[in-house]
Amino acid sequence: MTSLRTRMTEDMQIRNLAVHTQNTYLLQVALFARHFNKSPELLGAEQIRTYQVYLTNEKKLATSSILIAISALRFLYKVTLKKTWAIDDVIPAPKKPQQLPIILSPEQVIQFLAAVTSAKHRAILTTCYAAGLRISEAVALMPPAIDSKRMVLRVEQGKGKKDRYVMLSPKLLTTLRDWWRLERPQHWLFPGDIPSQHISRGAVERECQKAHAACKIPKPITPHSLRHAFAVHLLEQGTDVRTIQLLLGHRSLATTARYLRIATTKVCSTTSPLDLLPHPLPIEPKPVTPQYF
Repeated sequence: MTSLRTRMTEDMQIRNLAVHTQNTYLLQVALFARHFNKSPELLGAEQIRTYQVYLTNEKKLATSSILIAISALRFLYKVTLKKTWAIDDVIPAPKKPQQLPIILSPEQVIQFLAAVTSAKHRAILTTCYAAGLRISEAVALMPPAIDSKRMVLRVEQGKGKKDRYVMLSPKLLTTLRDWWRLERPQHWLFPGDIPSQHISRGAVERECQKAHAACKIPKPITPHSLRHAFAVHLLEQGTDVRTIQLLLGHRSLATTARYLRIATTKVCSTTSPLDLLPHPLPIEPKPVTPQYF
């Protein structure tokens, strides 16, 4: 391990970045250095620009993938190498298209979950929908997180290293109790194949794709789709956006507010101003030209 890699790792650890984020940033910087066969310390603004053009035009990476590389390089040069550049100018970030997620209907959620054959994976995916959890939060649950007295789930160290409480649905409580009686897990609620570790996100995502193929729902489905469905279905039932923000663990209300654009019962049920006019004027027909022959 080079001294620069060690220093960058320590900088990320000091700032308490997630382990997954640390590994991703180190990989992106390594790919950048390998592209030029030089240490990043010997590379500057022109090489960074060339690399961004390469990622965009030759590799044809998606904007989200390029943004990950940009974030890693910004951290390296701003934090670890302490460059005094105007970082937004030297390492510009592409504008990410604002795409709305495709939402499953309640009936499609039932259809999808019924297609999950494994009791463990069905319990995990049901938890994602019933409590609006990220897949990383669901797989890391422990039995003490289930508080049946207060009917809440405790999510420990979710995204942004934040704890939060979410609602514990009576139906979800029954599902989790059935799973616990079946498996009797000790440390993790959903243990993986490797002793002392919880089930991996990848294992759940693979099972999700099997169920997606089996249920034949034409919409794309991932574990995160169930979190989106949770938010939109709550909004359509009349839950206020601030409450949904707290349940989802969003730092910004603006992030949660985007679901307002998806909630069809909120948007499409709004009365058009045309229908509020007392007596809309009829469209007068054009005068007919008299025919003489």
